[in-house]
Amino acid sequence: MASKKSKAVPYGAYHKRQIPGHDPELTETSPGTPMGEYMRRHWQPVCMSEQLTDVPKAIRILGEDLVAFRDRSGQVGVLQRHCSHRGASLEFGIIQPKGIRCCLHGWVYDVDGTLLETPVEPETSRLKESICQGAYPAFERDGLVFAYMGPPEDKPVFPEFDTYKRPADNKLVAVSALYPCNWLQVHENVIDHLHVQMLHNPQLMTVDGVNAAFDGSNYAASMGFDERSAVDWETTRNGNGICWVACRRNPDQRTIWVRIVESIFPNYLQIGCTFPSARRERRSRTVWTRWHVPVDDNNSLLIGWRHFNDEVDPDHLGRPQDCGLEKLDFMGGMVGDRTYEEGQRAPGDWEALMSMRPIAIHGLENPGASDKGVYQERKLLREIVRGNTPPDATQQISAEGRDTLHCYTQDSVINIPVEDDKDDIELMRQVGRQVLAIVQEGDSVPSSSREAHIRSRLDELDGGYSPTVQ
Repeated sequence: MASKKSKAVPYGAYHKRQIPGHDPELTETSPGTPMGEYMRRHWQPVCMSEQLTDVPKAIRILGEDLVAFRDRSGQVGVLQRHCSHRGASLEFGIIQPKGIRCCLHGWVYDVDGTLLETPVEPETSRLKESICQGAYPAFERDGLVFAYMGPPEDKPVFPEFDTYKRPADNKLVAVSALYPCNWLQVHENVIDHLHVQMLHNPQLMTVDGVNAAFDGSNYAASMGFDERSAVDWETTRNGNGICWVACRRNPDQRTIWVRIVESIFPNYLQIGCTFPSARRERRSRTVWTRWHVPVDDNNSLLIGWRHFNDEVDPDHLGRPQDCGLEKLDFMGGMVGDRTYEEGQRAPGDWEALMSMRPIAIHGLENPGASDKGVYQERKLLREIVRGNTPPDATQQISAEGRDTLHCYTQDSVINIPVEDDKDDIELMRQVGRQVLAIVQEGDSVPSSSREAHIRSRLDELDGGYSPTVQ
């Protein structure tokens, strides 16, 4: 394979036939791997509540074959799939008033793996004292099933973010989509903010005649992502997260739309408003909470909640009825629900990411300036799995029960006009850094007054702003 430092050679495929291996440190998540063990120390959504019916659900998470079920008392269980007796799969088990019964010899396991019944054994059998089916702690929340797959003695409190319950009318709707590729390339796609103005730009990335028929093909234009932008990437939470800060001019040339989206490691993020109203408001609201959960090294789940409320979507463009299993309302191409030909004519995130190979080969990449955030994120993740990063102190807020957590994701319009004697891109970068610093101040303010505090500080920055319909 030719060196990356060599000159470009037309028709040089013959010299590029050697394909290096993938990056195991960041992409492999099976038991015992550095990234896999790191992920197991966090609560992970493993399926949707609607997938738990009157029969068990076979799932595969982090390379482990599991079964999820809800017993008839309403308790949720996530157990290792193969029965501890003779190995029959519990996906064929019979759900009980309490627990699940193996189909082969009738052994019954509770949701914590406790062996409750051994019906074909002698009454004097003491097997229940020595055998326990492998089980992981699990619970349901707003249409998602979460499991903790790490050391039991280190089980954390589920991180409670204030965006889940604020504003008061917020409704969480569960969504889930399977991506036939490694978790990392799906996760990196959000930090790679500049892909939006290309991949989701119908003037460049759809075949003639497709635009009108392709739902969501005008996403970049409607949001303003196809306009000139100033983007920075900043490390957050003592190295346990990263965010991008993107600034764009509004058409009035007097205001700047500052958009921040944060990724919290290992695989969590919240996304701001995905509708045009984002560039005329000031808000710390989320439209989408999502996790990128490895199924195994070659497959992953994009799973989380769409947020519906009048503040994040004042124009009521969202469609909760179009959200759920393998479906999402606001942008086409996010899930694999189209034909191959449709994907070729109007490719979306799903087509682009799964086409990188099941596991993207980092050794073949030729990064540019636009990839700064992706490479910064990889470096931060590498430091974490190598044990070089201090714990995320902000998580202790939730764990100690004092308050809910605050995410830096937000959209704000700032009253700062173009200055003739200044480079406007650099001016926007400065404003973006100031807004991020103000949003981060919210960590020290109680949840009930964070929004007011941030708005007040933004008013100090630009003299105040009143949204107007544009």
